[in-house]
Amino acid sequence: MKIDIISLFPKFFNGVFSESILKRAISFDAVEITVYDLREHTTDKHHQADDYLYGGGPGMLLKPMPLFRALDKITAEADTRPVVIFPTPRGKPFQQADADELADQQHLIFICGHYKGIDQRVIDRWVDREYSMGDFVVTGGEVAATAMIDAIVRLLPGVLGDLDSAMSDSFRADRLDCPHYTRPEQCDGLSLPQVLLRGHHRRIKLWRNINSQFLTKKHRPDLIKDSDE
Repeated sequence: MKIDIISLFPKFFNGVFSESILKRAISFDAVEITVYDLREHTTDKHHQADDYLYGGGPGMLLKPMPLFRALDKITAEADTRPVVIFPTPRGKPFQQADADELADQQHLIFICGHYKGIDQRVIDRWVDREYSMGDFVVTGGEVAATAMIDAIVRLLPGVLGDLDSAMSDSFRADRLDCPHYTRPEQCDGLSLPQVLLRGHHRRIKLWRNINSQFLTKKHRPDLIKDSDE
């Protein structure tokens, strides 16, 4: 997979892709990630990528032409038409099913907005998907893009040591994951459920299933409702 990121602050990603699973995916050539500095696609001497809003009002907006130039350059060199993603509060809530679907794509482009976002004409011409990370606003699209990229890349073949682990994560089968424990058996006066110590795999599976249902009903009853519709 190839992932391109267009950002006003490319240094944001310096540490993100050099740790943990994302570093592993890059080192295994499961994914190639390139970050483009939006300012390099400006033409004025000050490399200004933002401007005031037409119609007045507070805040600034990323201008369309630098983004057009960056997208033209990336897609001109692409083997296939990439899927262009814009993280935005107005987008569809990003879910595990979206990560699953995007993990099957060959090429993704993330546009990281800032300030009041990006000029609508960029969205109209280029953007295929608009996703939100939740009902809150962060400073820039870099945070949301990183979360989405992590969710997608960990699903690529060979990235996780045990893909079955990902298949039992929360939001599979419209449920949250069950509680998990590791050694030691006793920790600061707290013990773990005895069923996990007895090696009876059928009972352990049943215990995990019951606790998964309980936690889903307690914390995310909307998932149960959605699964019953």
